[in-house]
Amino acid sequence: MIIPLRELEKATNKFHPSRKLGGGGHGTVYKGILSDLHVVAIKRSNIVVKSEINEFINEVSILSQINHRNIVKLFGCCLETEVPLLAYEFISNGTLCDYLHRKPLRSLPWQDILRIATEIGNALSYLHSGISVPVIHRDIKSTNILLDDALTATVSDFGASRYIPRDKTTITTMVQGTLGYLDPMYFYCGRLTEKTDVYSFGVVLVELLTRKMPIRYRSPTGEGLVAQFVELLAEGKLVEILDPQVMEEGGSQVEVVASLAMSCTKLRGEERPTMRSVEMTLEALQGPKKLSLVRDATYEGSYSATRYTSPITRTCLEDTSRQYSQEEEFELSASYPR
Repeated sequence: MIIPLRELEKATNKFHPSRKLGGGGHGTVYKGILSDLHVVAIKRSNIVVKSEINEFINEVSILSQINHRNIVKLFGCCLETEVPLLAYEFISNGTLCDYLHRKPLRSLPWQDILRIATEIGNALSYLHSGISVPVIHRDIKSTNILLDDALTATVSDFGASRYIPRDKTTITTMVQGTLGYLDPMYFYCGRLTEKTDVYSFGVVLVELLTRKMPIRYRSPTGEGLVAQFVELLAEGKLVEILDPQVMEEGGSQVEVVASLAMSCTKLRGEERPTMRSVEMTLEALQGPKKLSLVRDATYEGSYSATRYTSPITRTCLEDTSRQYSQEEEFELSASYPR
């Protein structure tokens, strides 16, 4: 739907600051009510440069061709400005980041955590394998996950996303993403694959389990959140970093999800599971058979779900150590690319 500029200006009271919902590297988002009474979120670019124009057009191209219950819906756009204005369905409850970290903190029951993780996994699995030309989101993080009043998760912000033809498993691009969530191997090499999203999703899992911000967290010894999480998991001391409500309500499922997060954040992309495998594991946890189904699942690469409740082997510890040292180097040298 093509929306006239005057309609969007009227809907937002000429983009009045009181209508501002938030914003990030790609633009500012305003709440608006169109003349047909549709409530929308309107994204407006902060700056006018060619890269911003390309990213907004890229987002229109991708969102106009996909349809999934956990991916934000593009309602329309305005082409009268130098950078297009985009109007999305309005999601009422802010971002997952806000819900997890903005004080006063609100309760987030374990079953909601598990469902939110599953819904994000469903959306990414759809992008990777459920459409004719796969899409890599490239900037999965809690600020790009929207929640409605029922805490249903919706993946948003496709400005950095890329199509990957099915006859290719990787493409080389300029690195884009967010510190703390960014796949270290993609950062080093610029080779974008679906496993780049898998890594970022693993970081979001860690964030859900700990309620700590990957961008800001540092352990007393200077370790990043993922490195500290994996190290404590390997040592059997995960209780030291888990959110208290997760420990109280999650039971044995916490170890399953923690191990899944560890497998998603392995340094080597080929050792990470596919999002389809991740989706199946999370869905199995919510089914009647729960852990028995998970133990029967087999991941691609070297990781097996049967190891969820097994002791951590020396090999796992060696992998953990290698991951930590390179991840620390990555986090110290990285900077926001956008």
